Amino acid sequence: MVLKSIKTAFLNGELEEEIYMKQPEGFVVPGKERKVCKLVKSLYGLKQAPKQWHAKFDQTMLANGFKINECDKCVYIKNTQNHEVIDILLYVDDIILTASSDALRQSIMTMLSSEFAMKDLVPLNYFLGIVVTRHVGGLFLSQRKYAAEIIERARMSSYKSISTPVDTKPKLSAAAGVPYEDPTRYRSLVGALQYLTFTRPDITYAIQHVCLFMHDPRIEHMNALKRIIRYIQDTLDYGLHLYPSSTSTLVSYTDAYWGGCLDTRWSTSGYCMFLGNNLLSWSSKRQPTLSRSSVEAEYIGVANVISESCWIYNLLLEIHRPIQKTTLVYCDNISAIYLSENLVQHQCTKHIDMEIHFVREKVARGQVRVLHVPSRYQIADIFTKGLPRILFDDFRASLSVLGPPASTAGV
Repeated sequence: MVLKSIKTAFLNGELEEEIYMKQPEGFVVPGKERKVCKLVKSLYGLKQAPKQWHAKFDQTMLANGFKINECDKCVYIKNTQNHEVIDILLYVDDIILTASSDALRQSIMTMLSSEFAMKDLVPLNYFLGIVVTRHVGGLFLSQRKYAAEIIERARMSSYKSISTPVDTKPKLSAAAGVPYEDPTRYRSLVGALQYLTFTRPDITYAIQHVCLFMHDPRIEHMNALKRIIRYIQDTLDYGLHLYPSSTSTLVSYTDAYWGGCLDTRWSTSGYCMFLGNNLLSWSSKRQPTLSRSSVEAEYIGVANVISESCWIYNLLLEIHRPIQKTTLVYCDNISAIYLSENLVQHQCTKHIDMEIHFVREKVARGQVRVLHVPSRYQIADIFTKGLPRILFDDFRASLSVLGPPASTAGV
């Protein structure tokens, strides 16, 4: 994998509308001060600039034999006559490029460099604030520097660290306690912590929980936020490990905490999805409707993870890495498992939206199997509730969130 950055990316976009601007200061033509300039290409600051840049890049990729991925429009794929594959991921002006051979990679880099002014940052070691470290066992993704900046911004460097990001007590309420004197600071820290979940799924639930109170933060909410930062201080070097794997099965764990919100009694559902041994996707989210039972809450959680697995399945299919085996979904609620297999609409499910029942269709077709897992091994618990330290540490390790390997210690 290599990384390239396109210089002045937005300036490459060609405008479709007629747009005029005043003559820029220092470039005013004497005697024609009242004249305006007609723009031919986009400039930074124009509303059209991001769209036109993306359209320009699309045009270039299609002209060179690439196909735009239907599941993610920022992914481009090309197959050669020799059955070699090139994958390109674009994020604004940063490109990650992978190819089957080094010669093919060089040819694509040459093509891109001929079209756009580019900066070569090979090999991939830093992308969108995430440090990518190669080691004998695979890859290590870390945001250590970013996490340290958050601790410094919160002025909590001298605080005592703690071993878990959230306690096991009942959840916070929106109306409890005294309002926090600086809501802007609270929102700023919460927003910064959200980006940290890209490599730290172990704090996803805790961050989701404090996000619920951004509109009117209280002192208790700020104390919960400080606990998360103290936990990050204790695990500052931790990151996400990715390993080479010959297994190509999608395995998911899903869980729901029924009626956990003290204000609305809405449930919280969470899931994690593995491709082989690698954590691929995870989520912790409050459900948008009220569930009448724990079975219903769990069933909605199953529907959420199957929806995500369908997207992952189609994405991998388009980049020519298809999943051949049935997707496995592990749930610790036996009644929800029975509900996913029962094709009969009965009294207990009449009120459930029909869109949720696509789970039954996937199960009937053999594309998905919903299986039972004991609560002790339900990894998705880490995304729905506060856990005791021993259980939390066990599930965190199962997510491959660990310290750096010995070869990268101190880097």
